[in-house]
Amino acid sequence: MNNTQEKTKSKKQTIIIITLALVLVGCLVTAAVLLLNKPKEEPLNEPAKGVVGVIKDNWDTQVSSEPTDSPSQAKKGTQIPGYSSAEMNAGDMSIKLRIGNPKENHVGFYASLKLADGTVLYKSPLLSPGQGLEEVPLTQTLTKGTYDAIVEYKCVLLEDGKTPLNSAESGLKIYVN
Repeated sequence: MNNTQEKTKSKKQTIIIITLALVLVGCLVTAAVLLLNKPKEEPLNEPAKGVVGVIKDNWDTQVSSEPTDSPSQAKKGTQIPGYSSAEMNAGDMSIKLRIGNPKENHVGFYASLKLADGTVLYKSPLLSPGQGLEEVPLTQTLTKGTYDAIVEYKCVLLEDGKTPLNSAESGLKIYVN
């Protein structure tokens, strides 16, 4: 082999090595970006950070799960609890209100208790079917008066606890003595 052929071969090898090194660096950078931007997955049944009440399994024991005799009596779709009112004392940091996900459902719920002006009083962790609270801790106390409020239910797939489905709101009055 002459000197020119060796130099050409050496240049080709150098170009191949540099190209492979650049491809490897590109792959590593891409992997690092993907891993660093991955959303943090929280456990599905663990309480959220902040103020959280006691989440109970078998929360909806007052709801019958017996099959009905007639198809017209059968419940269809996602069951959403409804409310008319709740009562508490001024200065209390919790309210007796049953917020939960009926056991007949096949979706997860995130429930929020909000005043009509948008003030959030409580946000739940993921509630699986049959889970709920009897007494809801509040992020702030309320002064004496009557408040319009809603419980907002955001439905999600149970498999991942994130994929949104639909949502519903149930209005109520909060009476503060």
